[in-house]
Amino acid sequence: MLEVRGLEAGYGSLQVLRGVSLHVPQGKAYALLGGNGAGKTTTLKAITGLLRPTAGQVLMNGASLEKSSSAEIFHHGIALVPQGRELFPDMSVLENLELGALARKLTVDEIQRGFDEVFLMFPRLKERTRQQAGTLSGGEQQMLAMGRALMSQPQILLMDEPTSGLAPLVVRELAGVIRRLSEAGQTILLVEQNIRMALDVAEQVYLISGGRIAKTSTADELRQDDDLFKAYLG
Repeated sequence: MLEVRGLEAGYGSLQVLRGVSLHVPQGKAYALLGGNGAGKTTTLKAITGLLRPTAGQVLMNGASLEKSSSAEIFHHGIALVPQGRELFPDMSVLENLELGALARKLTVDEIQRGFDEVFLMFPRLKERTRQQAGTLSGGEQQMLAMGRALMSQPQILLMDEPTSGLAPLVVRELAGVIRRLSEAGQTILLVEQNIRMALDVAEQVYLISGGRIAKTSTADELRQDDDLFKAYLG
């Protein structure tokens, strides 16, 4: 599915990624965890074309993508739920969802099926289809950002700290949705500061430190190894 080989990227003279390599198989939920400034968000940006890598490869089902535009990468089935959500605040819930589908040029039937699935997952969005996205609560906006990404019927869903700044009750609700997506076979790469939630959702964990993948572990191993947990996650 998704394979990253020796990825290097940064911002101007600041190099952030120093040879990141990881692999997310089809139908699996993996997490990319590490401290602040470790390179998590930069990795997602480099994968999705929002940041041009200076070296390395990004492959999706064997196709090389590191020189592709973010739109081309999106058409390969890689959807990002960005940190900060990046919704269109003056557009309605329905219009924001439609953008996720229209960007992939889906059929009318596929779009309707997407609406049905998103509204089943997030009933509150169905109640607010005509409401402007900017007037939603923080939790509802995050639901909308996830729903918009899912409307594109992605092969892999990348999520950058989807529970950041949300109330514990909303965190539990979103964690349940992510878990159900994984159980249904949705491929996921999750970046998350809520380590407990990430370990509950993900099967495999990549630990990143100083722009390098420092360790690969199963979620169960990381839970049980206090020294490993403290060394990389505090």
